[in-house]
Amino acid sequence: MISVLVLALLGGAGLVGTGLYLRSIESDIERVDAFTEVPEESRPVKEVADAKNLLILGSDSRDPENASGSRSDTIILAHLPKDRSSAQLISIPRDTWVFVPASKNGQHGNREAKINAAFAWGGLPLMVQTVEKFSGVRIDHVVMVDFAGFKEIIDALGGVEIDVEEAFTSTHSLNPDGRREFKAGRQVMDGAAALDYARERFAFADGDFARIRHQQQVIKAILDKAASGGLLTDPGGLNSFIKATANAVSVDETLSLFDMATDLRHLRGSDLTFCTSPTKGTGMIGSESVVLTDTAGAKTLYDAVRRDAVPDILAAAK
Repeated sequence: MISVLVLALLGGAGLVGTGLYLRSIESDIERVDAFTEVPEESRPVKEVADAKNLLILGSDSRDPENASGSRSDTIILAHLPKDRSSAQLISIPRDTWVFVPASKNGQHGNREAKINAAFAWGGLPLMVQTVEKFSGVRIDHVVMVDFAGFKEIIDALGGVEIDVEEAFTSTHSLNPDGRREFKAGRQVMDGAAALDYARERFAFADGDFARIRHQQQVIKAILDKAASGGLLTDPGGLNSFIKATANAVSVDETLSLFDMATDLRHLRGSDLTFCTSPTKGTGMIGSESVVLTDTAGAKTLYDAVRRDAVPDILAAAK
């Protein structure tokens, strides 16, 4: 999301031309209603007006595990400080055990469950409510990403460089036989390989935590490659990249891509900090395998987000 904004601003024929182009792209991006059904009285108070908090929700429409398309398997709370000098992206594991408020129809929720159940039970509004209840952080905007769209985005970039921490075999590959071998070490991946890399969790002892790390790697690699300068001399590639990214995302009705592009045009991968919401690991609640929150650690982290205290966020994220 950030990378498409950065390059749209840098790659145009001056600010006016870039603005017109970005607004034309913006008009094609799907808009979603994320807040109308969220009761205002239940929402946290915004403590720092100029700071922004985005809820980024990812699903993978090509994942064989996600045939219904109704789950949000990637949940990221992105904090943009008021000075826009950096961004902190906090991944919340999809199996985190939280309190889910009642759905609008009253048939679901009002009980503890895995956090991604909120999306299945009440769509975006209930997901916003659940994350706000869990974190105490008020959400300003929502971005939905189909991570299957990463393939087209990365191919438009000519591949991305990823440092694979350990060799493994993906068993949910886009290859015809459903398998792909990954060797350890730094390597360039095309879109299909990067999607397989970001999708796999069964090959690792820490399962979804490994998948979160790999998705963070791919996001950073996309931004680094997009901002490296190569696309700026390739108008066709730049246009393909921007359109692929636009096709992969939906945003809430009030998010202005032009305004955000202006705010974030200077950001690069080195300005992003990725972390995972503090946990105590996994455990069983009834028959369900869940992720257990480190309550004290999470409180420290999200309190710092609310206060826009970036040094405290970074300290809590370690």
